[in-house]
Amino acid sequence: MQKKRVLYVFQEIMPYLPESHMSKIGRFLPQKIQESGKEIRVFMPRFGLVNERRNQLHEVIRLSGMNLIIEDIDHPLIIKVASIQQARMQVYFIENEDFFHRKFIFRDAKGKFFDDNDERTIFFSRGVLDTVKKLGWEPNIIHTNGWFSGLLPLYVRTLYKDNPLFSDSKIIVSLYNDGFEESFAPNFVEKIKAPGIPDKALQYYKEANYVSLMKSAIDFADAFIIGEDNINTEVLDYVQASGKPILEYQGDEDYFDAYNQFYDEILEKE
Repeated sequence: MQKKRVLYVFQEIMPYLPESHMSKIGRFLPQKIQESGKEIRVFMPRFGLVNERRNQLHEVIRLSGMNLIIEDIDHPLIIKVASIQQARMQVYFIENEDFFHRKFIFRDAKGKFFDDNDERTIFFSRGVLDTVKKLGWEPNIIHTNGWFSGLLPLYVRTLYKDNPLFSDSKIIVSLYNDGFEESFAPNFVEKIKAPGIPDKALQYYKEANYVSLMKSAIDFADAFIIGEDNINTEVLDYVQASGKPILEYQGDEDYFDAYNQFYDEILEKE
């Protein structure tokens, strides 16, 4: 019997980025789920803060070389990989010089939200799915963590819906206290547009802010995990009104079994 497969998409993972609630989950959850008998793949952006030499990142030539087009501009997609030896776990990094080589994550040294965060999240989400497609790896569960992967549910259910690798995947979205007050560029909808994405699926993004991004993810996802306390109340109300399965916040310790059981419950609904 084939192992169940979980695709993890994080915007933060220790030790590649500083310790935070989300980066700790990114470090330990995939390891524990792998040890439970499931197969995993783990993705994050290769932000400029990630020390390539210390963490021994190296390019995966067979996966690199694609270009992703955003607003008629080609952006090279580079894939790198590193191993967390004590966890026997590999992490794939989505890299692009224009989007990710700066020494900050979402804000500059003065705290200003990057103007191109909209294109960065598009590139990251598309890059993950195109790389999984190139790997030929079929995930039973796609578990997104953080707003930066908020477009994945849309893309899986529209742009990639006819791809057999993703057609049966269950999408679980973890919700965190990672909101922002700024809005993306007014032409965010135009940037997302692609053949295969119906106009009605783009209605959420007219406001182009954190809440609309997460509401879209909620509508296209199958289930949710409350990843920490104090998440945005409008988002929390929306997910509770969805009628879809929700795993409530489990605390910082010993949440692994609850997550694993939740995965199995969602898969049993097939």
